[in-house]
Amino acid sequence: MSLPHPLPSWLRRGVEDIGHQYLFYPEREHLGSPADLGLAYEDVCFAARDGVRLHGWFIPARADAELAHVTLLWLHGNAGNISHRLENLELLHQRLGLAQFIIDYRGYGASDGVMSEAGSYLDGHGAVDWLLGRDGVSLERLVCFGRSLGGAVAAALALEHRFAGLILESTFTNIRDVVRRLLPFLPLDALSLQYDTLAKLPRLHLPLLILHGDRDELLPHAMGRRLFAAANEPKRFSTLSGAGHNDTYLSGDAYYETLRSFIAACTRAG
Repeated sequence: MSLPHPLPSWLRRGVEDIGHQYLFYPEREHLGSPADLGLAYEDVCFAARDGVRLHGWFIPARADAELAHVTLLWLHGNAGNISHRLENLELLHQRLGLAQFIIDYRGYGASDGVMSEAGSYLDGHGAVDWLLGRDGVSLERLVCFGRSLGGAVAAALALEHRFAGLILESTFTNIRDVVRRLLPFLPLDALSLQYDTLAKLPRLHLPLLILHGDRDELLPHAMGRRLFAAANEPKRFSTLSGAGHNDTYLSGDAYYETLRSFIAACTRAG
């Protein structure tokens, strides 16, 4: 039996709710803090652009690091909360030494609100606004890093903010492509979620690094290549050999050297 077209409002709302349930997997409880790993940090409360109260961690740079002048705005994927990225935060601190600001999206961790596509963009803008209010932070020294869903948020932020650089890791092209691959039972015309990174990249003109594992079990490597093809120069693509979707940061020395060289190049003028 085929679905009616256009879909009645009650069915459209139901499909949209299911879509949100399959895309967003927030967890409220934090499993730890940077202090558990011996990292100095600030526990930050700040406002999204619509006033929703948000939470994040700011980890200062290592004073002796080559990239001590750089701040990384960290936008994570669709599941868990910032505490599920503690090992990754520690490795970035050890290997690169730059400052990091990672946020709980609305509805995640200690942040108020309910997650949505529009809300996630407002959260990201609020994080940028908070960072730019700090001494020593400027767009010329601010790199935006998004993994998976966070990559879609990062690309949207880059339409407004001229970051020193943009890093997209394990990021999808758009929600329609994800649904076709992972949720083929959901009718596409009932989904308002877009997260259309593929459409945004041709509008961006800033240094771009895309990283994607060649064994990504959720979002195929080909998605990363499609994003790269759509983007403007200057751009770099790095295939993470043997990496899946969630273990990219365990790829070894080459992974951190790729990040270091890209960040150093695009922040040198700053």
